[in-house]
Amino acid sequence: MFKFRQIRFSLSLLALATLIVFTLNSAAQTVGSPNTATAVPPVPHPKTKPCVVELFQNDKFQNFDVQSFQFTPPAACPGPWGKVILQGHFFVTAGVQFDRTANVWIGGTNIYFGTTPEPRSSVSPHWHFERDLTDYSSLFTAAQTGTVILGNVVNSTYTGIIHGSVDLEFYPVEASQTAPVTADVVLPLSAGPTGGTATLNSTSSLLAQSFTMPTNVERAFLDVYAQSQSSDEFWYTCVPNDVTSELESCGGTAFREAEVTIDGTPAGVAPVYPWIYTGGIDPFLWAPIPGVQTLEFVPYRVNLTPFAALLSNGTPHTVGLSVFNADNYFEATASLLLYLDHGSTQVTGATTRNSLAAAPNPRIIERLKNNGGGSVNGGTTAGSVSTTAPRQFSIAGFVDTSHGRVETQVHQIIHFSNLQTFKIVGLIAVNPLATELQDISQDTTISSTTTVKNQGNTWVNVNQLDWPLTVDISFVTNADGSFTQVTSIQQAYNRSDTRTHNGGSTFSSKLSNAVTTQDTLSISAGFSITGHQGQASSQNYFYSDSLGNCYSKALAAANSLLSSVTNGQGCGH
Repeated sequence: MFKFRQIRFSLSLLALATLIVFTLNSAAQTVGSPNTATAVPPVPHPKTKPCVVELFQNDKFQNFDVQSFQFTPPAACPGPWGKVILQGHFFVTAGVQFDRTANVWIGGTNIYFGTTPEPRSSVSPHWHFERDLTDYSSLFTAAQTGTVILGNVVNSTYTGIIHGSVDLEFYPVEASQTAPVTADVVLPLSAGPTGGTATLNSTSSLLAQSFTMPTNVERAFLDVYAQSQSSDEFWYTCVPNDVTSELESCGGTAFREAEVTIDGTPAGVAPVYPWIYTGGIDPFLWAPIPGVQTLEFVPYRVNLTPFAALLSNGTPHTVGLSVFNADNYFEATASLLLYLDHGSTQVTGATTRNSLAAAPNPRIIERLKNNGGGSVNGGTTAGSVSTTAPRQFSIAGFVDTSHGRVETQVHQIIHFSNLQTFKIVGLIAVNPLATELQDISQDTTISSTTTVKNQGNTWVNVNQLDWPLTVDISFVTNADGSFTQVTSIQQAYNRSDTRTHNGGSTFSSKLSNAVTTQDTLSISAGFSITGHQGQASSQNYFYSDSLGNCYSKALAAANSLLSSVTNGQGCGH
């Protein structure tokens, strides 16, 4: 099992019986299809006719060159817009290829971050994604250069070529509606003026950018992406450094956390979601249904409004992003969204409370027993390693604006837990009949309460997040030197939101996105995939809110083919 951390498997090493041709819109939901399928809903599209701005069309990605495009705002649809939607259509040719990371940028600001499916020798996956970028509307008011970064190796071994098209849809405001409130200023934290992620190799690595901001900032938010790569790709399987050898695992413990600073002072926390890419652990686990958010990452939004007065004082301020326990490495970027007080040119105020500690204090408990000298010497290592990291803090501040004093308090309770149990008989590297079992139970829960007071009114937003992950892996060496890996994984992204005004409920919603998958993989003594069996997976996506909106879709797959599609279950119609 543990050798997968040194290998990036490619599905393409095995062939399926037939080649199936797909259309972009229908193939993903066709029973019997091996094409990539996801239950994630499209972004709701307004009724008005949009202006569509093409960013790039059928670009080919077969190397690591950065490709550029020119963006021009739609003259026929001047802002403000009712909604701005990013749409992407991609496919990778049949053959051998790994999953790849893709970024799209306008100026230095990231507008898409995700990864790609892996092809097979007779399957060319097509996929589609959408992102609501309405909050970023001010970014699209000026012509500028954009870039797309999708590094891909194509040679005699790795033959899958990725093709992609991306456009922006600008929807005019409907006659009966008012324009949505969107950020007045969007500022990027990226590797340079044209974008790019920053590589964070350790806890001390920092992505930092200094800005002199408008002097009338009323609200501020930071959208954070922190993507695990290389030795940190499977960070949730990692263990303390003192037991990495006997557990054949990565180090640095199983805890990672993105942290936000302003001028070096702790300003927020962005817990890291355990995304699993389509080549991860066992590639057949993710064909045809990828993991939660694998194709389109969801950024974590940090509320920096308690610092609005500081940001408005007319002097430069440095916003920083780091990853605690990063261990070679995380790719990171962020976007700072500023909402201004349009009735004044200068706001004043202060940050009145900040109890956020500079760093978390994870607690590690090792309960391991070694028999026969332990696994390093051919014996047995068994037991558990537990990692927990609780956080609780409050940050408050106020700004005096054209419509009175606005007080904001953000209170968060975050709890991370990771329990790994092991039974290792000998080491794979030295014992021809070694067995390794690792079971992981991880959960991140986040409770955020934001209270805003202005002119005798009180608004309270409560956001609850729950990110459970269970990974069970058995890795057995056979007498002929080959291996068998049995894996089952359950992961989910659960969210609920409630809003009140002066104690009365104004909105509530619930979202659940869960993927379950299993497979048995056969691997040769030379670490080539020779077959698999028992593949089965499912995805259940559900959303409902107090406005009467409801969406439900359930997908199931067996033997890498989509086996069922169920729509609307639990929506009452």
